[in-house]
Amino acid sequence: MGQSKAKVITGLNFAVMGAGCAARGQVAKGILLFAAQCSYICFMVFFGAGYLAGFRTLGVTEQTAAWNESLQINETIKGDNSMLILLFGILSLAVTALFIYLYIVNIRLGFKALQAEREGRRPPTFREDLRSLWNDKYHLVLLTLPAIGLLAFTVLPQIFMVCMAFTNFDKTHQPPGKLFTWVGFDNFKEIFWSNPRKSQTFLRILGWTLTWAVTATATCYFGGIALALLINKKGIRLKKMWRSFFVITIAVPQFVSLLLIRQFLNDNGTLNILLQNWGLIDQPIMFFRDYARQTVLFVNFWIGVPYTMLITTGILMNIPADLYESARMDGAGPFLTFRKITVPYMFFVTAPYLITQFVGNINNFNVIYLLTGGEPKSLDYYKAGKTDLLITWLYKQTVDEQDYKLASTLGIIIFIIIGAFSLLSFNLFAGGGKEENFQ
Repeated sequence: MGQSKAKVITGLNFAVMGAGCAARGQVAKGILLFAAQCSYICFMVFFGAGYLAGFRTLGVTEQTAAWNESLQINETIKGDNSMLILLFGILSLAVTALFIYLYIVNIRLGFKALQAEREGRRPPTFREDLRSLWNDKYHLVLLTLPAIGLLAFTVLPQIFMVCMAFTNFDKTHQPPGKLFTWVGFDNFKEIFWSNPRKSQTFLRILGWTLTWAVTATATCYFGGIALALLINKKGIRLKKMWRSFFVITIAVPQFVSLLLIRQFLNDNGTLNILLQNWGLIDQPIMFFRDYARQTVLFVNFWIGVPYTMLITTGILMNIPADLYESARMDGAGPFLTFRKITVPYMFFVTAPYLITQFVGNINNFNVIYLLTGGEPKSLDYYKAGKTDLLITWLYKQTVDEQDYKLASTLGIIIFIIIGAFSLLSFNLFAGGGKEENFQ
């Protein structure tokens, strides 16, 4: 093939996807690339271009009603829908990004085919490419479908949620009756400084969330270790029975246990009735009002200890007995061996578990919502209660208040907090789980 013809084909490949492959014998590959280009053009012409055009403003025409003289009724005149514009605008951008990637792949394939032609080699056929993909890159075949599902059902909805944090989408801006629009970083400014009530609420809930996460993690962790040590102590009989007893408590779904405890500790619950009948109290104890935070911490400890007990039991059995023997020979007592051997070894092995437990407690929705619902309520808080965590406050803004902009903003802040902590913690404790390196 002459130089001029090769240049024409290469130039044509930039305008018509697949031309470079098809002209050099890779017809099936060229047809697929051309079909992808045609599909993208049709998608943009008949669907995506309109939503991308309105993506900057998220709509300008609101839905209205007009009187129809002939029918003597009010007719709804449809307008723009900000939510659909945002959703399908993001989808169109994602499809465009995918097309750009395919376009780059098309250019590379065209140059590879040209290089093979200049070197006198036959470009691989479509069947040979499939066989190579199946044999040499089988992991790509297996991961392609899950990756598409992850992008479609996780990444794109997350992008949609992030975008809502930069709009004024709330119950007063509900499409299609009312439009919402971009507001930049106004929602973040309100949470951090421009709206004093929201800022105060956020700081108080953030403080309680971190206090809750640290306390709940520490109590369950050290309580589980203490319980495991107690069961494994020499002289304790029926060890298997005690372990089985705590395992059975885990078999009951957590939400069932929480709902039962809520009824048990209610103002008119079983515990208050029994205490009043026995003459121990005159008035019901308001567990979920006067002692709400203490109550949720205690209940979380009660339902969380068995999990840690099971994990630490296996680790305790694997601590080398030589360490304890050497410590006893050196005159160390039980407390000193616990502090110098048991706790460091346990922490060394369970550091990743401890980090994930802390992160899980920051987003521990079940315990708070099913026990107290975030109450007791307070006038000092913006649509929140004193036991609300950031995650339950987010939930209330979404479900109860339809304040999607605030909920999305809180979601981004929670992600930044958890992401930063997780990265820092896992980097600091990267050696966790390698107990053979423990010294």
